[in-house]
Amino acid sequence: EALVNHSVTHQVSVVGAECMIGIIANGFIMAINAAAWVQKKAVSTNSRILLFLSVSRIALQSFMMLEVILSTTSPIFLNKDVLYDSFKVSFMFLNYCSLWFAAWLSFFYFVKIANFSHPLFLKLKWRISGWIPWLLWLSLFISFISSMLFCKDIYPVYCNNSFTVPFSNSTKKVYFTETNVLNLAFFFNLGILIPLIIFIVTATLLIVSLKRHTLHMKSCATGSRDPSMEAHMGAIKTTSYFLILYIFNAIALFLYVSNIFDASSPWNILFKIIMAFYPAGHSLLLIQDNPGLRRAWKQLCSQIHLYPKEKTLRSSPKEELRT
Repeated sequence: EALVNHSVTHQVSVVGAECMIGIIANGFIMAINAAAWVQKKAVSTNSRILLFLSVSRIALQSFMMLEVILSTTSPIFLNKDVLYDSFKVSFMFLNYCSLWFAAWLSFFYFVKIANFSHPLFLKLKWRISGWIPWLLWLSLFISFISSMLFCKDIYPVYCNNSFTVPFSNSTKKVYFTETNVLNLAFFFNLGILIPLIIFIVTATLLIVSLKRHTLHMKSCATGSRDPSMEAHMGAIKTTSYFLILYIFNAIALFLYVSNIFDASSPWNILFKIIMAFYPAGHSLLLIQDNPGLRRAWKQLCSQIHLYPKEKTLRSSPKEELRT
């Protein structure tokens, strides 16, 4: 029992820390893009996607933190039918949104950065900015419809029946899980598989394009250090990290909701940790990779470091007068 309590406490602390990092990072992304929108009275396509993505992730990680806290402190309260259904539908909806918005961000980066001469790609390059708003709202609609299909039989079902343990005076409550196979198949195809394919294809093609351009730059290089080549190599690494994180998160989400493992299984705990880490890790990489966000983050950090020094300098004349 002590070991179980320790593992639960460890899970809460790890998931809670990941969620807090993710909320701070996505809150920063949302604030910077919202401020730019208000200031310029217009929003770029990239900022629009980042706003949708950051808001959905703030809601997702806040919800995950609340769910972990309630499941450990008051599981009876969480297992009430109405609250339980609303929690799992919200969880699915926010995860769907996060997957779709990240997929469209990868799609947008691919179209804007990659260099292909195919006529279809060139046509897509011209029209992508007009399509993105519609694709984002369509993703919201798909996410909502898909999540509503999982009101029943996708999460663990707790039976109130109990049975007497043989050769003992104690009783045990029966725990079992049900999974609606048709709903799960639909969920995989529409909720995970389609955005996963979009993300994998666009990220892979972007890496191929950047790699090809980097090799061409190396062949034309004179031996001096080229900042443009370093930028391309950095973009390849970042896109590769995006791809790995996205795939791991999609697999963890699917296995978690499919009830393959018991609710208290170490595998389910691992899946929760992965699902909490992905929005935080991906958002931190976005801040590092985006020049505007990186510059704003450095300015914020410098202001935070300067604030205690300014406070000390302001208070020092008063202390001298007192002495």
